[in-house]
Amino acid sequence: MFSSLGENFIKTFDKIKRKGTISQDDLELALREIRISMLEADVALGVTKEFISNIKNKAIGEEVINSVTPGQMIVKIVHDELKNILGADEQDINLKISPPAIIMLVGLQGVGKTTTAAKLAVYLRKKYKKKVLLASLDTYRPAAQEQLATLGKQISVNTLPIVPEQLPIDIAKRAIKEGKVGSFDLVILDTAGRLHSDEKLIDEIISIKNITNPVETLLVADSMAGQDAVNSAKEFHDAIKLTGVILTRIDGDSRGGAALSIKYITGCPIKFIGHGEKISDLEKFYPERVASRILDMGDVVTLVEKAIDTVNEEDVEQLTKKMQKGNFDMEDLRKQLNNLKKMGGISSIMGMLPGFKGIKQALGSDKFDKSVITKQEAIIDSMTKKEKRYPKIMNASRKTRVAKGAGVTVQDINKLLKQFLEMQKMMKKVGKFDEKNLRNFGNMLDNKYKNKIL
Repeated sequence: MFSSLGENFIKTFDKIKRKGTISQDDLELALREIRISMLEADVALGVTKEFISNIKNKAIGEEVINSVTPGQMIVKIVHDELKNILGADEQDINLKISPPAIIMLVGLQGVGKTTTAAKLAVYLRKKYKKKVLLASLDTYRPAAQEQLATLGKQISVNTLPIVPEQLPIDIAKRAIKEGKVGSFDLVILDTAGRLHSDEKLIDEIISIKNITNPVETLLVADSMAGQDAVNSAKEFHDAIKLTGVILTRIDGDSRGGAALSIKYITGCPIKFIGHGEKISDLEKFYPERVASRILDMGDVVTLVEKAIDTVNEEDVEQLTKKMQKGNFDMEDLRKQLNNLKKMGGISSIMGMLPGFKGIKQALGSDKFDKSVITKQEAIIDSMTKKEKRYPKIMNASRKTRVAKGAGVTVQDINKLLKQFLEMQKMMKKVGKFDEKNLRNFGNMLDNKYKNKIL
């Protein structure tokens, strides 16, 4: 997400940073390029106009033209303004209510609302240790209720039993009753997808909201729909007063116009973003972190959080012991590759590091292809236990055998072995520290990042 917008911003900033001082004309040209980049990213015209106006006013107020570091000052001003448009501060989901708290999901047809309901249930169970009940109120789409029931089984979350031909309002009443009787902390209502012009369904959802009195009314919107997503958000908000938005398919949207427009147009905060097809692919939305990603400043805090959620503590302990003994092997590398995949792959991780967009432009996007990890895993899986333990025994005939088994070339194997040997050397150097030093170093990093996260 935001890849095209971020890359255009960086090109503009690079021109400014090369200048020792900038003139009024330089500033106007930069603002013009930023304006064009935003409109190309499908950001609403009103949002773009105010964004540019605010930057210009702040730039003049900060006397950027006479500054010794005008480029850096403009980047900071743009970063702060991006953060304001995205929502200034992150908004937590409101759970401060006597259980069961009701969360109602609304949205257009085909935006991934049912899948999002399941993702949200998993997120709230993992993050807040809540007991969740899922209930489908969609009696219009064929097998919609069955779909949610199937997802519930897959993620081990309770779903409201299906009663044939029951009306959505009656299902909602039954869900609240079941939530109380079953001592559930949360009840998530998955309402039917609807069209802007469908007044009957809009009236129905208003009735459901009046009866259930949800603590959160969240719009699920497809980020790839661009301004259509913004328009639907405004219409839903006008009709039922939303408390927040969940943007889906963020990973497929390189422009980001919806995210940059929704908060400004509706006043509703973006609370979550869905960035993949897996049930775990739902994240809390942090405006400041997203603003930093757009401007290639990185997002190390999110990267650390992902690592904490992904990496098994027992595996880390075993790896530490192997490092101390200098026994890091190909099987250990295989585990680390698997962790990389769980965290979203090389591009996802690198995208959270400062300066990645510049590196990507220089090297080409193919250097960070997701298939690289899959290919390396296939190579390791095609090796014998002895070859994994002692990679130095890999001669020409062994490489040819492994290449055939993994469906790769011998050159691919040579690249992986070279990377591994370099990594092994580094591990041996780290292993020279005694256990006390390693633990102190680990605790230092842990405390550093905990402070950042908290």
